[in-house]
Amino acid sequence: MVTVSRQVKEVCSSLVLSDTTLEHVMNLMHSEISKGLSKETNAFADVKCFPTYVRNLPNGSERGKFLALDLGGTNFRVLLIELGGSQKNKMLSKIFAVPQSVMLGSGNSLFDHIADCLAVFMKEHGVQLERLPLGFTFSFPCRQEGLTKGRLVRWTKGFKCGGVEGEDVVRLLQAAIRRRGDVDIDVLAVLNDTTGTLMSCAHKNPECRVGIIIGTGTNACYLEKLGNVGLWDGDWEEPQQVIINTEWGNFGRNGCLDDILTEYDREIDEKSLNPGEQVFEKMISGMYMGELARLVIAKLTKKGLLFRGQGSDILYKKGSFYTKYISEIESDKLGEFYNCREVLEELCLGLISDQDCQDIRYICEVVSTRAAQLAAAGVACLLNKMNEKKVVVGVDGSVYRFHPHFHNLMTESIEKLVSSDIKFELMLSEDGSGRGAALVAAVASRKS
Repeated sequence: MVTVSRQVKEVCSSLVLSDTTLEHVMNLMHSEISKGLSKETNAFADVKCFPTYVRNLPNGSERGKFLALDLGGTNFRVLLIELGGSQKNKMLSKIFAVPQSVMLGSGNSLFDHIADCLAVFMKEHGVQLERLPLGFTFSFPCRQEGLTKGRLVRWTKGFKCGGVEGEDVVRLLQAAIRRRGDVDIDVLAVLNDTTGTLMSCAHKNPECRVGIIIGTGTNACYLEKLGNVGLWDGDWEEPQQVIINTEWGNFGRNGCLDDILTEYDREIDEKSLNPGEQVFEKMISGMYMGELARLVIAKLTKKGLLFRGQGSDILYKKGSFYTKYISEIESDKLGEFYNCREVLEELCLGLISDQDCQDIRYICEVVSTRAAQLAAAGVACLLNKMNEKKVVVGVDGSVYRFHPHFHNLMTESIEKLVSSDIKFELMLSEDGSGRGAALVAAVASRKS
């Protein structure tokens, strides 16, 4: 069988992390989370650790019809969920696109577009005359001021809508719904996709205490004791706990991860919409993973170490190597390159040898392994901090869901980093953060 060429391994060596480095990253994350939780240091913390005001987890008694809106990338979902106790649940959903012109336009245009799609969905399912509670998953950095009030801190993931940063996104959504005047929706909660994932998994497994997203972006939330939350300004009634939205994607903004940043990471950051921000996210998430691999492949091709030095215009174009290609290439059986050759042909590359395919697979493995290990360092940090004997970690996102080895890579790394007396399980969120949003609305209904 063909082996990876020595020169390719040398070029990729900066992307390979040791166990010692991963332990260091985990400890740095713990320090940054502590800063975020403290009232004294939160203002200049990069990992903001926002309280979500979600304190109660599902207990199986939630009943009724609920809408959910899940916005966190280039598509958004609208869901209609009917809860009938623990098992008798019905769910209808539809995916709508967010055009590039809307992503970069005005805030009003974005929320008008969302309200339009909500109305279309309700009419399609014959519930336009009912007043329905809605949970709004808004998966961007948000400072929450209550369960139904959240101000956008900054746009990420390619969005740059004007007039939204610093504003309450629930108010903007409700204003857009009122402008239409043809549907009646009661927004009961705003949350992000990690909280939705935690709630969705907790509905199925009550030991779920952590929610992780590894998709277009990455983030994590976990259940924290109120006594550890310096920012808490709510009541101290039972349960004395709250889900914390870490916003760990911005970990590293202060330079603490500079030692492990590669030339490829720096180039991605410099050419991004938000240079210097979301440093951790740019090393892990689906928005950037394919581009990381492309930069390595392009460098090796220009050095004459791949494709006999013959690249293509597509290969040298930013964003042309999609993250899904990494999953496809790593899905090939070892020693077989069917998917790899298909991908390389899509990039209009000729003169493809088995050696090229083996080296391309290695590049993909190095990029995805590093992403999984960094995410694992973050999870291990949360598990060690919570120090509970058994914790289920709910995980969602396209990278985790579709990459053939991501789950195993994460599990292997967490086992090395977590305290030996802590048991954990990674649980795929089967129906995503949309269902979790409806559950937050349902729990809020249960409480009111």
